[in-house]
Amino acid sequence: MTSFARSERIRLCDLALETGPDAPTLCGDWTVRELMAHLVVRETSPLSVGIVVPPLASVTERETERVAKKSFDKLVARVRKARNPMALPGVDAALNTAEYFVHHEDVRRAAPDWQPRTLEPDEEDALWRIVRISGKGLIRPAGVPVVARRTDTGADTNLRAGSDPVVVSGMPSEIVLFLYGRDQTRGLTFEGPDDRIAQLREARLGI
Repeated sequence: MTSFARSERIRLCDLALETGPDAPTLCGDWTVRELMAHLVVRETSPLSVGIVVPPLASVTERETERVAKKSFDKLVARVRKARNPMALPGVDAALNTAEYFVHHEDVRRAAPDWQPRTLEPDEEDALWRIVRISGKGLIRPAGVPVVARRTDTGADTNLRAGSDPVVVSGMPSEIVLFLYGRDQTRGLTFEGPDDRIAQLREARLGI
C-alpha cells in the first residue's frame, strides 16, 4: 500500500510537470522550479542544513540556486524517485507527510482557479498526527494558548496550554496548512478572545 507521503510526492511531481517550471507557488517568490530544487537539496545534500539552522540559511540558498539551474524534467524525476534514506518506510511518513502535502498545496493553491479537494479519511488521520505531534512547535511563535479541533470527528488537541485559548476548528488538512504559515486555507474558524485570535493570525508560523 502506497503511503500518503509517497502519494503526495507523486501528485506533486505530476502537477509540477503540468504547470511547468515558471508557475508560482505559495512559498514566497519561489517558482515550481525552485521548489523542486529545494526538495532535491533537502533530501540529497548535506548543505540542506540551513533549512533547520538559520545561521546557515545562505549556504542552503546558494546550493538551491545552483541545483535549480539543472534540467527541470531531471529535477522532477529526481524528486519522484526518492532514492534516499528519507524515503524509507517509517522515515518517509515521519519526515515527508507534511512536507509533500504542504508543497503540493503550495502549487495547487497558487493557481487562480484552484479548487479544494477531498482527502480520504486515512489521509486526514495522517495529517491529524502531524497536528498533534508537530503542532506544539509550529504554534510557538504565536505565544497564545491554542486548541486545534478537527470538525470531521470532533477530536481536539492542546497545542499550547493556558486559560481562554483560541480554538482553531477545521479539517486536519487545513489546520496543517495554517500551522505551516499558509494563508490560502478554507473552512477554518477561530473562537476565543479577539486579541488572542488577532495575535495568532498575525504570527509568523511554520518552519
